[in-house]
Amino acid sequence: MTTVYKIPRSVLVVIHTPELQVLMMERAGWQGFWQSVTGSLAHESEPLRDAAIREVREETGLDAARYDLRDWGIENRFEIFKKHRSRYAPGVTHNLEHVFSLSVPGPLPVTLDPAEHLGYQWLPWREAAALTISWSNRDAILALPQRLGVSAR
Repeated sequence: MTTVYKIPRSVLVVIHTPELQVLMMERAGWQGFWQSVTGSLAHESEPLRDAAIREVREETGLDAARYDLRDWGIENRFEIFKKHRSRYAPGVTHNLEHVFSLSVPGPLPVTLDPAEHLGYQWLPWREAAALTISWSNRDAILALPQRLGVSAR
């Protein structure tokens, strides 16, 4: 049997409303860890935009192609949490994450995969940023006003 390892390339999709309410989801298997949509590429040649659309659908039930999905052209390299390294090939310690944002018209209801997330909430952007322990997720949320050209309320 061949072991299939996760690819150390992923997408981060910060889903938000025009008023900068941000969707945050609590990870299953890691109570208290809140994050935006994130996930690894399904295969090496999967386009990043396709991965973002797929991950949004898998994690929220939303169709990202119906809304304003923006590629920020930013990639973050970070150390993979030790508790998750066994999912990657031996010796892989870092991941390269590509950042997107997705603007939806309001705080939409989402359908969570209970194997991935325990719950969700829509929060004002500053509260959402303060909730996550992921520095790359926090930094992306904090950059929303500037990225979108809106005043930071």
